Amino acid sequence: MRVAAIVPSAGKGTRIKSRIEKPYIDINGKPILAWTLLRLSRNSNIEEIIVAVSGNRIEDAQRGIIDRYRIRKIKIVKGGKERTDSVAMALENVSPDIDYILIHDGIRPFINDNLINACLKAAQKFGAAVAGVPVKPTLKIVKKGGRIHHTPDRRDFWEAQTPQVFKRELIEKAYKLVHKKTYITDDSMLVEAMGIKPRIVMGSYRNIKITTKEDLELARMLIKNVI
Repeated sequence: MRVAAIVPSAGKGTRIKSRIEKPYIDINGKPILAWTLLRLSRNSNIEEIIVAVSGNRIEDAQRGIIDRYRIRKIKIVKGGKERTDSVAMALENVSPDIDYILIHDGIRPFINDNLINACLKAAQKFGAAVAGVPVKPTLKIVKKGGRIHHTPDRRDFWEAQTPQVFKRELIEKAYKLVHKKTYITDDSMLVEAMGIKPRIVMGSYRNIKITTKEDLELARMLIKNVI
């Protein structure tokens, strides 16, 4: 099982309202992206990591993160306008002998070996695996006018996370057939559109994606205990 990790990291700081792009925001002395890559690089099952960053950040990523923290296994590529564009560009740079593709958000720094390995194991068996957690709140279906239509059973709902792991030929086919044709918010949606049903793997409520100021504050509280 030869695994490559793809890390889309070309996002801006729009929702977090930061002048610094999200992957480069400091938490406890290191950029968010550095925490993420260090965790991935230390996993013995991952052979290479392709990081997609903004075109104007390639040198910053290389010198300020990869070289500074001596992170191994890394290839840096130019990312695209949308997350899926970045993943598509990274897929083009995966080594020929790779069997499985693990995709993980660059701004999700609380990844750990147990979750990585659980997703890899599930993908080996089912072809596609997605980390996720059951939702905690009661959910409401709301229609036009702001009226509640009905309340679904929350036991049927999970919050999707990353890592998401796929057989290489599956995710490459999904990107060729579906990418650009429909609006998606995660990679699993692409293979789902082909009729594939990925296996859900229990993630962690600490495996947060840092997208808002509140997420950043929480990350700074968690970082000492989790990383």
